[in-house]
Amino acid sequence: MDKKSSWSWFWQSVTGIALLFLVGLHMIAHHFIAEGGIRDFRQVIEYLSNPIIIVLEIAFLLVVTIHAVLGMRSILFDLGLSPRAERALTIGSIIVGVGTMLYGFWLMSAILNADASLTALGH
Repeated sequence: MDKKSSWSWFWQSVTGIALLFLVGLHMIAHHFIAEGGIRDFRQVIEYLSNPIIIVLEIAFLLVVTIHAVLGMRSILFDLGLSPRAERALTIGSIIVGVGTMLYGFWLMSAILNADASLTALGH
C-alpha cells in the first residue's frame, strides 16, 4: 500500500466513524424529535436558526461528501487503472466533491434567506 492509499484509507475510516455519530444525530433530530417524524419548511428554518445546528449540518455535509468521494474513488481504483487515469479520476472526484459541498452550502443559504423573505412578507 503506497502512502497515498494509506491516507485515503485513513480519511475513509475517520469519516466513517464521524458519520456514525452525525447520522445518529440527524436521525434523532429529524425523525424522532420532530412531531410526525418529519419537519415542514417552517420547522426546518426554525431548526437551522440555531448556530450549533448549522455547524452540525455543515459537518454532516462535509463528512458524508468526503466519505462518498473517497469510497467511489477507492472502488474505481480497484479496477486497476493506469496512473494517468487514476490522476484524472482523483481530479474529477475533487471537482465532484467540491461541487457537491458548494451546492449544499448554497442550498442552506437559500433556505435561510427564504426565511428572511417569508418574514418580510408576513408569513
